[in-house]
Amino acid sequence: MRFFQLRSGFTALLVSAVALGACSSGKVNLPRKRATGEIGRKYESDPRETILGSDGLSLGGGKDAAGADTGSGGIGVNSYLWRATLDTISFMPVTSADPFGGVILTDWYAPPDTPNERFKLNVYVLGKALRADGIQVSVFRQMLDGAGQWRDSAVETEASRKIEDSILTRARQLRNETRMLNQ
Repeated sequence: MRFFQLRSGFTALLVSAVALGACSSGKVNLPRKRATGEIGRKYESDPRETILGSDGLSLGGGKDAAGADTGSGGIGVNSYLWRATLDTISFMPVTSADPFGGVILTDWYAPPDTPNERFKLNVYVLGKALRADGIQVSVFRQMLDGAGQWRDSAVETEASRKIEDSILTRARQLRNETRMLNQ
């Protein structure tokens, strides 16, 4: 009897999954009646607004009031800086990434050639403009002592700036690639 209950439960789950999949597998075009009169004219001319805005969600290529490219279409920060940051630090494990707040936190990473030291990054994308002051990187370093404990250690003063420069260079490359594709 228990086998039958498990089997019937599995069958119901399988049928539900197939039915749900069938609903989303194709586009259904239902005929719509056209509104006439005053209401019809109003809805023909007004663009449709959604919670994501009239243009929908976009991960790149936003414009500011002057028409300049901000690269912040659907997220709270510059999307070129955001993607460039993820590209640049892709070798490190990311523990948290908030595209609306512009914060990326990594976990500790020990380079293979120096297993007795490890690094961690906190990256802040500060705005919607692709500018040199739009990114801030904090670097943390720890060394393994003789007792097997990780101890905080000094970081080279130029380390943060070098990473910021790498991110900015990659962001400019992404922006230029996007411009080339849009021409």
